[in-house]
Amino acid sequence: MTGSPLKMTRGLLHFDDGSPAYARRYAHEGEEPVHTHSFVEIAVVVGGTAVHHSLSGRHELAAGDVVLLRPGVWHGYERCAGLDLYNCCVGTDLLRDELSWTREDALLGYLLWTGPHSLQRRGVLTAHLDGHDLALSVGYLEQLDRLRDGSIRRHRADVIGWLSLFLGLLSRTVGSVRDDDAAEAALTHPTVMRVVRMVEADLAREWTLGELAGTVGLSPAYLVRLFKSATGLPPMAYLARLRVETAADLLLRTDEPVTSIAQAVGWADQSYFARRFKGYYGLSATTYRTRFRTRVARPPG
Repeated sequence: MTGSPLKMTRGLLHFDDGSPAYARRYAHEGEEPVHTHSFVEIAVVVGGTAVHHSLSGRHELAAGDVVLLRPGVWHGYERCAGLDLYNCCVGTDLLRDELSWTREDALLGYLLWTGPHSLQRRGVLTAHLDGHDLALSVGYLEQLDRLRDGSIRRHRADVIGWLSLFLGLLSRTVGSVRDDDAAEAALTHPTVMRVVRMVEADLAREWTLGELAGTVGLSPAYLVRLFKSATGLPPMAYLARLRVETAADLLLRTDEPVTSIAQAVGWADQSYFARRFKGYYGLSATTYRTRFRTRVARPPG
């Protein structure tokens, strides 16, 4: 795993060596152009200042600030002045496989899965670490960074171990500012997870609220309440978020026409797909693809 496992293809940062996760420290000055990525990215600011530009707007960053972005969300840095940060990148395969249990954990489920999409955050979750927790986080990320010098096959467990310590600490920080015990309880509700897995397995299907509720034996109104407590979104809004995130990934990873991608994610009506995609990412599907596939490819840092 020596060196960076990240590669830029058509404006999309992704892993190219089978790494399940990755951490590295970077220094930035001036501007880091907007880009997107195929993994969950967590930026931990160690020092300096900058303005973070993303779907959620522009926000000043300083030591201790943390920004988590779901796959497909574009972002960049402006007015970097001695910006010193750790980037922790978590592959979606790892989240679906070894770390799939995090979806049913109250704190980690909110951090990685539902929090970035609740309260109109549009795939971006922010937090702030105090001095003690920042030092602990940097320690975990340094250990994860050092594993780049070894074989991924020999150190996969180590990577997952250090990553889990970091994610656990960060999830507790995010959870400490949430005064919502009902939401934490609902995150582990098996019915919510059953519906999530069901729609993920057949995204192209024309799901209705009545059909989802009937499948799990609940009334539509109760399923909506349960889902909103767990994810911050009703079932159909959660499904829409999943569809646009998948569409964004397909736009950058494949050469399929926009019309085919729209159908693949369950929105055969092109006008409706166009409205939903632009409403979420702030760009049309065509502009999103052009912007992030034609920018000069280069690794971060």
